[in-house]
Order: sequence, then C-alpha cells, then structure tokens
Amino acid sequence: MIDTHVHFWNFDPVRDNWINDDMQIIRKDFSPENLVEPYNNLHITGCIAVQASQSEEENHFLLKLAAQSEIIKGIVGWVDLLNPNLDERLSFWQNHKTIKGWRHVLQAENRDFILNPAFITGIKRLKKYNYTYDLLCYHNQLEAIIQMVDQIPDQPFVLDHCGKPDVKSQDLKVWAENIKTLAANPNVLCKVSGLLAEADWKNWTEKELFNCFDVIFEQFGPERVMYGSDWPVMLISRPYQDWFNLVNKYTERFTVAERKMIFSDNANRFYSL
Repeated sequence: MIDTHVHFWNFDPVRDNWINDDMQIIRKDFSPENLVEPYNNLHITGCIAVQASQSEEENHFLLKLAAQSEIIKGIVGWVDLLNPNLDERLSFWQNHKTIKGWRHVLQAENRDFILNPAFITGIKRLKKYNYTYDLLCYHNQLEAIIQMVDQIPDQPFVLDHCGKPDVKSQDLKVWAENIKTLAANPNVLCKVSGLLAEADWKNWTEKELFNCFDVIFEQFGPERVMYGSDWPVMLISRPYQDWFNLVNKYTERFTVAERKMIFSDNANRFYSL
C-alpha cells in the first residue's frame, strides 16, 4: 500500500508560519523515521513526499531524505513555473528520478494567478518531461481550477484533499457540482486525503466525512482515486491509524481489485513508481 500524500520538515517558525498556535502538535520536526511504526502496523510500504515549502531547496531536502529512507517512493517537488528558464530547470531535475511531479500552493493564490496564461504555459511544459501535477486548492477555487485544466488536456493531474470541501459546515452542494465537472476530465485523479483539517478537528463525525467520500467515489470511481493521509497535518485532529481506518472502512464496499487500485495501483501508475 502507498500513502500518496505526506510532508516532512525541519520546523522553522518563520518559513512555516501557516502552522499556528492552534497546531502545537505539528510545530516540530517530522522525518520518515516517524512513519516507520504506523506503516509497519498497517502494512503500508511507502509514501509520496509532497513539498511543504516553495523553493528548489525543498527538492534537495526531500531527495536527501529519500536517499536515506526506503519509505519515500516518489517526490512531488516545487519549481517556479513562471521561470523563463523553466526548461533548463526541468532538464536539471530530470537527473533525479525520485521526483515524479510538481505542486504549487494554489490555495494561497487568487483566480488571476491560476488562470495566468504564463502559469498555464508552464504546466504545459511538464508533459514533455513526463511530470505529474498536484492541484492544491480550496473548494471555492474549483471553478478556476476547472478552467485551467481544460486548457491542458493531456497533462496528468491529481486533486489534493478532494478539493478541500467545507466538511465542518457540510455546505457541499456547489463543491459537489464542481467535482462532477472536474471529474469529467479523464486526466484528473483525486486523493482521498486531508479532510480532517477541513472538519471540526475534535468533533467531526464519520457521516460528515463519508458524505464527502460519496461524492468523490461517485464521480471519479475507484480507478481514479488514491489513498493519502496528509500526515503530519492530520495529527491536529487524530492519530494516523484513525484516518487510515476511516478510509479502509468506507472502501470495504468495493471489490478486492478496486481496493487495490485505491491503495496502490493508481499511485503506482500515476506517479510511475
């Protein structure tokens, strides 16, 4: 089994200022060693390490960790897609086969950034190098994301954290409509990850989360959904095993072959592991 979404960092209060005082539990360092025990207990064989900082230094940091730990099977790094020398940078990173794709924290950007023709041109360059692209956005940005991906028809995309629906309020109608539109694009997959951060951290219910799962699995199907944890961010709500158990319980309705897609096959194919 593959966990398609984890982060590692040496905590820096300035760089990591998004980790506020309410998140004390993750205001510290996190390394692959911290995952050995939960992964062994749950028979998870590895993970995709996803950028948490927007610099090429982050790529070097994750590559160094991957060289030291067999847990990291692939990396989603960061590169400046607006860089006029983008091809030069992508050619450079081609030498590091553990890097499978790229991500920008689009949830911190506005609509104009997402639909900037220069940014879209940057994403279009990725196909030449067989790179994937992770889409990180809030539910109220999905309309712009849809417009963006429609302009790049042959690029493999994956939506992180189900597009961050408002689990807490359960106001899911517009989000569900946008998920349906986005999922109509066959090049977009979705990670079932990160929903605990969008819920009431301490008081969410299984039903609130399963309402979101219903939409994702109905629209994407098990052949385009991947399991991810968003560890260590999800620790603000629950221990690792609680999230895994939730996804495991929900997916009991699927066949053995479909569960294999969700927990390993889709990740292996998408990220070329």
